[in-house]
Amino acid sequence: MTKNTSAENAKPETREFQAEVAKLLDLVVHSLYSNREIFLRELISNASDACDKLRYAALTDSKLLEDGGNAFAIHLTVDKDAKTLTINDNGIGMNHDELIANLGTIAKSGTAEFLKSVGDAKKDTNLIGQFGVGFYSAFMVADKVEVISRKAGDAQGWIWASDGKGAFTVAEQADARRGAKITLHLKADAEDFLDPIRLRQIVKTYSDHIALPVILDPIEADKDTAETLNSASALWMRSKNEVAPEQYKEFYHHVAHAFDEPWHTLHYRAEGAIEYTALLFIPTQKPFDLFNPDRKGQVKLYVNRVFISDQLEGLIPRFLRFVRGVVDSPDLPLNVSREILQNNPLLRKIQSGIVKRLLKDLKDRAEKPEEYNVFWDAFGPVFKEGLYEDYERRDDLLELARFKSTAVEGLTSLKDYASRMKEGQEAIYYITGDNAAVLKNSPQVEGFLAKGIEVLLFTDAIDEFWVPTVGTYEKKSFKSVAEAGTDLDAIKSEDKKDDAKEEPSDDIKALVEKIKASLGEAVADVRVSTRLTGSPVCLVADTGGMSLHLARMLKQHGENAAPIRKVLEINPKHTLIKRLNGVEGADLNDAAHLLLDQARIVEGEAVPDPAAFAKRMSMFLEKGL
Repeated sequence: MTKNTSAENAKPETREFQAEVAKLLDLVVHSLYSNREIFLRELISNASDACDKLRYAALTDSKLLEDGGNAFAIHLTVDKDAKTLTINDNGIGMNHDELIANLGTIAKSGTAEFLKSVGDAKKDTNLIGQFGVGFYSAFMVADKVEVISRKAGDAQGWIWASDGKGAFTVAEQADARRGAKITLHLKADAEDFLDPIRLRQIVKTYSDHIALPVILDPIEADKDTAETLNSASALWMRSKNEVAPEQYKEFYHHVAHAFDEPWHTLHYRAEGAIEYTALLFIPTQKPFDLFNPDRKGQVKLYVNRVFISDQLEGLIPRFLRFVRGVVDSPDLPLNVSREILQNNPLLRKIQSGIVKRLLKDLKDRAEKPEEYNVFWDAFGPVFKEGLYEDYERRDDLLELARFKSTAVEGLTSLKDYASRMKEGQEAIYYITGDNAAVLKNSPQVEGFLAKGIEVLLFTDAIDEFWVPTVGTYEKKSFKSVAEAGTDLDAIKSEDKKDDAKEEPSDDIKALVEKIKASLGEAVADVRVSTRLTGSPVCLVADTGGMSLHLARMLKQHGENAAPIRKVLEINPKHTLIKRLNGVEGADLNDAAHLLLDQARIVEGEAVPDPAAFAKRMSMFLEKGL
């Protein structure tokens, strides 16, 4: 550590950690304690990224390399007397504001909500792994961390320091070199990380793939030979038979900043009209911010091993934004802006090739449903965005899509659904909502289940949008059960007596008119149902209108959708409905409103007047008792 500390500069400013950082620090220290050697992997990975960023920035401003050179490297320095381990890079560095933003706050949208969901799960490595810990892993082994940094092109350096207990200081540092120098004051039980043998083993295990040399500086005074601990070659440029599974796994951890295992690895080299190498991973776990609307793909683009960007629009389509990895091409222009590059036609060809290979691999893995379902459970809702956005690949995506259903446990494909369709069935029936178990017991599906007709259970928000866009699958239209009650008459059931159509009696017709008069403007219509078998009533949207589920979703997001026309359907065979024959006046009015509120509750809607609902319910219970 440099002798010129913050005490010799201006008085340091003290700041509190952002609440989310404090929470994350506590979780990291407790959740990952048994595997705390990964702190070195994380800090080396960050140092590598910093060097990559400077190499790219220097393409358009070579002056950034004047102080510190272009021989990028990461140095590890051990001081056994002071019990410190230092990780030093000559990358892009950080200025005052960046030190505060990067080391004192977490800018990722949705962080607060995620950390609330973690709660006190101190041992839950999987949850903390969804977030990634990066720099903060240093506090697993250090009771004090100092970061001396100077941003490339700046004259002023800074020192950041903290014990990880709620606050940090930032002060000017006069002799800071370009890049970042992180010094860990190790805890008493972490002094094994001062052992060169231990450091060699960690770097070889976790960071051998880093394309920069990771150098262990001489430890003893009489030694003057530094030791490079890693292979220092770009892993993606090696042939597949030269890379072991463990090396792929650790490279995934590096590029994804994740702790889970990769669910799938794709490594190939394309040659011909355009050349590129791709090393891509599909994670096992979904990151916590997967559905953040601002979230972009994070595949790193290199041109001849020079890092260009990890958030380049056009490299990976949005519906595959969970994919991680590296793409490197010698054919792309190097010395242009990201904005110009992302509109390059060669980049679109690379994207097309990557997507084609990924979809092929997914089809192969879909042959083993248990394995494939792990992928679908994690990323299916995002993958289905492609059904809405990507017309060109829609047939391939439909083949890969999986859904919950009333007929089978687990997931089913559209192909398998079609093979089970009944005689006379001309549509693929579905119902939308928030919970598959609730949908399976919805009154709306009763008539379909009675005839053995399978209904798909759509519980993802995107289902409301891709279905009307796609329209059909193999000439079979998608149709909501809410709009398909009359279809039941044309479909043959296994029990022929269920096919007999029974016209409602005059008494039921009269009751329908009375209920309609009682409810007035509360519903668009009241009609006899052909879909109900066990429930007295259900609520559906008027034919051709917005579904009730979509209307609720829009309302929850503050959208002012047009009022939806709701239809109350009654089951003429239900005992309760039959007993309403002959009921008149106020009693019928109260019964009609109770039935409507019951239908609302089953649909997941709030009762508009809870007090009136409770009063009517109490009155009917008193009469019944």
